[in-house]
Amino acid sequence: MLSPCQGGVGGGWVLLDYLGFSTLDYPNGASLKFHLSNNPGQNVFTAHGAGYVQVNERRFERPIIVMPDQVNSDWPARSFAALTVADFSYFLIFKPEVILLGTGDKHFFAHPQLYRALTSAGIGVEFMSTPAACRTYNILTGEDRKVVAGILFE
Repeated sequence: MLSPCQGGVGGGWVLLDYLGFSTLDYPNGASLKFHLSNNPGQNVFTAHGAGYVQVNERRFERPIIVMPDQVNSDWPARSFAALTVADFSYFLIFKPEVILLGTGDKHFFAHPQLYRALTSAGIGVEFMSTPAACRTYNILTGEDRKVVAGILFE
């Protein structure tokens, strides 16, 4: 199955086969091979779009927290602009290496005072657009990293 590659250098096509491999072929003849993780049962983002993400084909349209072994939809955060210290402290119980905060369609940064408890505990906090957080989460999960994604839509 061929599908257009969104973004990327020079545009390209992704060839997905049923063996769990994909190849990104560029018009100049270069290609890049990807290997999918074979960790059944792990949560991965399978789609994202305006106002939603899918985790293992299950659609979510409200803020969620995604980890390789669970999805929490009880995160009290509602939007990036309304984030509080408590919204960030919620992550402490999961003891991740890194937190990826998807900030919606646009990339925003929170004030460091909001997430000071996380950095004091040695937890990395990365802010990025929600689509970028989904992609980065899938890569880190495939590497068996202890990652948590907090997904916001606005």
